[in-house]
Amino acid sequence: MRNVLGFNSRKSVSSVRNIIMSQSDESPVFSKPRLVLKKVLARNVNHGSRLMVNKNIASEFKGLDPFLNLDHFSVTHPVGFTDHPHRGFETVTYMLEGGLVHQDFIGNKGTIRAGEVQWMSAGRGIIHSEMPAGVGTHTGVQLWINLSKKDKMIEPSYQDLLKENIPRAAKDGVEVKVIAGEALGVKSETHTRTPAMFFDFKLHPQAQVHHNIPETWNSFVYVLEGEGVFGSPSSSPIGPSNVVFLGLGDGVSVWNKSSEPLRFLLIAGEPLNEPVAKYGPFVMSTQSEIEQAMEDFQYCKNGFENGRHWRSQ
Repeated sequence: MRNVLGFNSRKSVSSVRNIIMSQSDESPVFSKPRLVLKKVLARNVNHGSRLMVNKNIASEFKGLDPFLNLDHFSVTHPVGFTDHPHRGFETVTYMLEGGLVHQDFIGNKGTIRAGEVQWMSAGRGIIHSEMPAGVGTHTGVQLWINLSKKDKMIEPSYQDLLKENIPRAAKDGVEVKVIAGEALGVKSETHTRTPAMFFDFKLHPQAQVHHNIPETWNSFVYVLEGEGVFGSPSSSPIGPSNVVFLGLGDGVSVWNKSSEPLRFLLIAGEPLNEPVAKYGPFVMSTQSEIEQAMEDFQYCKNGFENGRHWRSQ
């Protein structure tokens, strides 16, 4: 896929706690609440008659270490994401509607459907395809997460999270699917090499949620449906397809003051604080490593050996 989180031994997120408040606008006592730094509307970009990817916002993610990019995609059979390589980072694909069939050059094949996740660590190299699972329109989001320099050349691996295995919780008008991390007293067993959290929140009308985030982590929100007030109860509502970049702090507050449900993704992660070099589907630490990745892919070596004869079905 073009450019489109669980616990880590380096830092447990078990200390992260979240609080559901009453219907008032009184916030919990965050010593440093996270406020909105900016919002970016992801506009549709048509890459073909049946493939549409919301505006590539990779440039907006500069400085949001460890995150690299987010895409909200829509594909219609038979068009999809044909054979392409990756090296040096992870992709998290979360299906919202329909399904996506995945194949790779080491023999893995499977389908993720609405409400399911594929967490792929590309490591030293993968060539794969992601195609719509049947007729109709298939939509989802894909997040790119950087790997640390020590992990960039690991063997590729996958975590497929089926819908029934993703923990859920609900309280006082707030529902959450815990893809990675811990929320409303439930936690995910998803393993993340970079400490991170990934939640799908739904707030019913007049509900609110206040969630703690480790103070030094970077975080953002992607609004899927409805309008939400983020950071401060006096802020203006923000609607669908907006990426909301949050400032540093120890927690974020969200209110749904509308008469319709609000659904959003809340994503946060610990910065790697390492150099980043990017070129297309490769994310490494130096320009020379990017050049080596290009050469390895071209000549099918150093992790790309199976690419010499493999083509997806």
